[in-house]
Amino acid sequence: MSSSPSIVWLRDDLRLADNPALAAAVERAEPIAVVYVLDEQSPGARPLGGASRWWLHHSLTSLARDLEAMGLHLTLRRGSASVVIPELVAELGAGAVYWNRRYGALREVDAALKSRLRAEGLVVKSFGASLLFEPWTITSGSGEPYRVFTPFWRACLASGEPRSPLAAPHAAEGCVIDGDDLDAWALVPTRPDWAAGLRAEWTPGEDGAHARLESFVNDKLALYHRRDEPALEATSRLSPHLRFGELSPHQVWERVHRPLPAEAAMNRAKFLSEIGWREFSYSILFHLPQLARVNVRRDFDAFPWTSPDPTTLEAWQRGRTGIPLVDAGMRQLWTSGWMHNRVRMIVASLLTKNLLIDWRVGEEWFWDTLVDADEASNAASWQWVAGSGADAAPYFRVFNPALQADRFDPDRAYVQRWVPEVDDPEYPAPIVDLAASRREALAAYEVVKAAKAATA
Repeated sequence: MSSSPSIVWLRDDLRLADNPALAAAVERAEPIAVVYVLDEQSPGARPLGGASRWWLHHSLTSLARDLEAMGLHLTLRRGSASVVIPELVAELGAGAVYWNRRYGALREVDAALKSRLRAEGLVVKSFGASLLFEPWTITSGSGEPYRVFTPFWRACLASGEPRSPLAAPHAAEGCVIDGDDLDAWALVPTRPDWAAGLRAEWTPGEDGAHARLESFVNDKLALYHRRDEPALEATSRLSPHLRFGELSPHQVWERVHRPLPAEAAMNRAKFLSEIGWREFSYSILFHLPQLARVNVRRDFDAFPWTSPDPTTLEAWQRGRTGIPLVDAGMRQLWTSGWMHNRVRMIVASLLTKNLLIDWRVGEEWFWDTLVDADEASNAASWQWVAGSGADAAPYFRVFNPALQADRFDPDRAYVQRWVPEVDDPEYPAPIVDLAASRREALAAYEVVKAAKAATA
């Protein structure tokens, strides 16, 4: 009897352990083709930014090595998934296709493919792998999606314990088919090679993800109550590993629920609530797939954003605003592909409220420069700071970088690390008056309030 191979189509789930799609293919006990499609053509596809492309290259390299060790081969293809996946089915004579779900605009591509392939007689199954709770299962008493985090997360916790993570398969029979050469995709920068800081900071891949998780649980979770201090290593830095699916939230949940020292255990709930904010962001994305372009609060469509002055915008992007904490954060981002979360809020507040530059401009910059830029958290967080998002901070909450520095970086260790010339005479004067620009921001918000009142 001839075989009918299984295709495992990987996307943001670049791991062997706790990978339901891979587990299902192994259980089917037919030869397996593992495929990654670089799809920048499908409707709703958003090409990766530079930092994410660097990460993807190294994550795929690590994944291919791990797959080879268990007898499988990673096939790379580039193009529209609605074309590439059926082509692979035909090449292999495949009988089944498995994938793990995604939640933005591209889920329409997945739904159409599922219907088409099932109509052709294939077994096609998708699985929950990237979230603890599927977005459509967490709704209010009226059946509507939550727009406020606290009741959303309370409902998540009341809905039952997340499933246990799946073990990695040890061995399987693989199919070797033609695919692209990873280097030909040119994901890593060469002229110039600006990724030295990324290489120094990160180890993409499943092994690197688990090493980072263990380091956090063993050494940093006990300090998590001080996570707002940017100079202190008290955060998990798991976000890029979660973004590319080298680690699942189920694995994080399980690891943090093991017995912990008292100092770490007292921070467990707060850390997991930050995982909850990721879940909340994906819930928003599920119900608003155009989250990176469209205001959650549609009254913000009336906000009078200013046209960004190129010189001012570049000063913000490159950390030359003359505002030390902002400059420190933007330089940390430029160098390492990551920024401390408290500082992310501060630099975003400066752009959207003090400079009155559209949050979408900042979101695009972060999309290009963050190694953890994902379609849910990046856009939702920018909208939260700007005031246009779900459960957004009140618009009059304008982060004052000087006061934030006094509170969270009082000895200036973080600023001194990233802006060593801060006390030199040539350090620039601030590009904006914080007090005056705050007043201007509140005046601009009156336009939104007036527009909302006019349509009420």
